[in-house]
Amino acid sequence: MAQMTLIQAITDALACELERDENVIMFGEDVGKNGGVFRATQGLQEQFGVDRVFDTPLAESGIGGLAIGLALEGYRPVPEIQFLGFVFEVMDSVVGQAARTRYRMGGTRNLPIVFRSPFGGGVHTPELHSDNLEGLIAQSPGIKVVIPSNPYDAKGLLISAIRDNDPVIFLEHMKLYRSFREEVPEEAYTVPLGKAAITREGTDVSVITYGAMVREAVKAAEKLEKEGISVEVVDLRTVSPLDIETIVATVQKTGRVVVVQEAQRQAGVGAMVMSEISERAILHLEAPIGRVAAPDTVFPFGQAENDWLPNAKDIEDKVREVYNF
Repeated sequence: MAQMTLIQAITDALACELERDENVIMFGEDVGKNGGVFRATQGLQEQFGVDRVFDTPLAESGIGGLAIGLALEGYRPVPEIQFLGFVFEVMDSVVGQAARTRYRMGGTRNLPIVFRSPFGGGVHTPELHSDNLEGLIAQSPGIKVVIPSNPYDAKGLLISAIRDNDPVIFLEHMKLYRSFREEVPEEAYTVPLGKAAITREGTDVSVITYGAMVREAVKAAEKLEKEGISVEVVDLRTVSPLDIETIVATVQKTGRVVVVQEAQRQAGVGAMVMSEISERAILHLEAPIGRVAAPDTVFPFGQAENDWLPNAKDIEDKVREVYNF
């Protein structure tokens, strides 16, 4: 195995699939010679040629339309939306067209597209670059939304997404790109879509989260363990469709739950998890469900980012509140 950052694991996954399947094609703004704004596709054009890894104009709507056309002709496109904040320019292609094509065509055609996009706070990007918009897309049936929290999952989930016959939004948290390394197999492997992971076993309180908040939740759990509070951390990995079975199982196990998301409180995924727990497992709860999320304001400018984003201390406080209810 090799020690990889999350961005290296993504590049490795892309190279594996380009090598394995000649129908895999990658394109987007500056993804060719420059290797993308974060260098996720660095070296891939040189290795696989300009016909399979190439630049597009600065037009997200054009990127989406091209992806749909190529998918209908038998290719497996992997377009990059340079930042998730730009998804509004391609929203019709993503949720208005790609998400409903299988239904529209009576199951006779697939649309195996993976829209990759960086997102997330903590790196002080300009406005419209960090926004957590995953909830918008997760509300749209017909498209899967995948968010890895570590390099191992990033490679396996991305390979699974590229091989999947349905459209996938694959979101990569910018703060996680180069913040740590872990062992990642050098050969191709898959991690199943739609399946959550138990990142840390616990017995007293379940923290259900995804993306960069997984690491914050683990930090909080380690601190709380010294106080005698055992915290189970569940990494959703796929936020649409949710792994209801794992969510219900952890609620049944601990009886207390805190749902954590980096996005604003009203922004969707956490609320969906809470509603599913209320509907399916409310009689197992020993306390009201806790929630940690960003305030319901627009994403702040960089100077205020650290005060606005949820963190391990916020999670600790909410877990204590739920535990002591």
